[in-house]
Amino acid sequence: MIQELDLVALLTDRPTIGLRRGDVGTVVHIYGSNDLFEVEFINAKGDTVAVETLSADEVRQVDLGRVMLHYSDLESAA
Repeated sequence: MIQELDLVALLTDRPTIGLRRGDVGTVVHIYGSNDLFEVEFINAKGDTVAVETLSADEVRQVDLGRVMLHYSDLESAA
């Protein structure tokens, strides 16, 4: 069961706000009976990228042993 301050992974792309499937955020608030979550997504510097209200079917609880950092700007560095 997902609780506040748990890490969750996004299950769908959100291109309009710059989020992709697999991006990891922190649950900062739970609405209702554990079926709607306010999730904050931050970058590696700790800057907030987005805060989204997501349903339980849009996120999955994260297993920290499987989390890898990913650098998304390799194409412009070439």
